[in-house]
Amino acid sequence: MANHKSAIKRIRSNDAKRVRNRYYHKTTRNALRKLRAMTSKAEASALAPKVVSMLDKLAKNNVIHDNKASNLKSSIAVFINGLK
Repeated sequence: MANHKSAIKRIRSNDAKRVRNRYYHKTTRNALRKLRAMTSKAEASALAPKVVSMLDKLAKNNVIHDNKASNLKSSIAVFINGLK
């Protein structure tokens, strides 16, 4: 157990941040899954900016790596361009 007040507060804040980060990460993964399940190019193109924005926010807050966000955005673009 932590001995200092600041360490106890750090444990609390880390737990809160971990829960928040897990929620945003899982929400983004579900949005990606939903996007990849689409068959209409118009629907996918409408959802893509929202998903890209979510990925950028995760990368900005170091929840995911910048390169991972870039790779996912690239794969989204390839997927949408391949739709009819």
